Amino acid sequence: MRREHARIYVALVVLLAVALLLSASVGAFTYTPARIATLASQALGLAPATAADALDRNVFIQLRLPRVLLAGLTGAVLGVSGTLMQGLFRNPIVEPGLAGTSAGAAFGAAFVFVFGSTAFTRPLGTLAVPVLAFAGAFGATMLVYRLSTAFGKVHVFTLLLAGIAVNAVCNAGTGFLSYVARDPQARNITFWNLGTFTTADWRGVTLVAVCFALCFGWALRAGKALNTLMLGEDEATYLGVDPRRLVMRLLVANTLMVAVATAMVGVIAFVGLVIPHALRMLRSSDYTFLLPASALLGALVMEIVDVVARLVIPPAELPIGIITAVVGAPVFLAILLRQTRQGGAWLQG
Repeated sequence: MRREHARIYVALVVLLAVALLLSASVGAFTYTPARIATLASQALGLAPATAADALDRNVFIQLRLPRVLLAGLTGAVLGVSGTLMQGLFRNPIVEPGLAGTSAGAAFGAAFVFVFGSTAFTRPLGTLAVPVLAFAGAFGATMLVYRLSTAFGKVHVFTLLLAGIAVNAVCNAGTGFLSYVARDPQARNITFWNLGTFTTADWRGVTLVAVCFALCFGWALRAGKALNTLMLGEDEATYLGVDPRRLVMRLLVANTLMVAVATAMVGVIAFVGLVIPHALRMLRSSDYTFLLPASALLGALVMEIVDVVARLVIPPAELPIGIITAVVGAPVFLAILLRQTRQGGAWLQG
């Protein structure tokens, strides 16, 4: 089994490398692989920088490369987040958008967009958006979790209803902030809620990369514990796992990386739902396999989506969230129908 997992990892790494190269090549400025190698060598000081290459080099290093890396990191974050949440809630239809995480992060970030100069947010400086996004995301996720486990086990209908209610409240808050905001702020909130990588920079890449590395490393250590949790909380306790402690730690880690990514690129739904489901169909439900594979496949899918967003209506760009919603919503409905036809045992909780 480890050999099969290794083969899948290698295949995903190769495909991801191709997607990264493709994403770095296409757009308003087109670069060949040879040109990319030349510009990268100049930026690293391995080749002499020429004045004729200054424009191409600045566009590639300051605009294109951060966007490519941030897209891959965001896809990895959302893929891992969906896998973690489905394990913690023990339900295959959970993802950051449905559980209120993304909507809570959006509400927190929108608060900073509108009231960014207040005494409350000013001490946080450039960290104000990620910090308040985390606070909103964590509060919304914990509320959904508490409501869905009110009777000691996860009930899918309670989960869906709680997610709908919390999303509605957070979206109402974001809508109110858009209503009272000035025109530039309102446009920023609206555009940001659709998801975009156009504002990618090295600061955002660094922040998301650091948060993802820390949280992903933490999550990897809990792979076996998540497998045990799938048997039920009582069984996990008998096998030496503390379910409540595990859930709380992973919820914090999951919410942190999703909130930071959302603060940088906006709301992108359904990626966390599709990625782990596709991997389960491909191979297995072993979380020691799903967590690293979901990071690779999530990054791969997001790079492809970003390329599509740039090519559909050139020279303009289609918001990322529109593409993921158009593809993800039918997949979500297909999962519901498939599980129902198979007996729907998971619908009982």
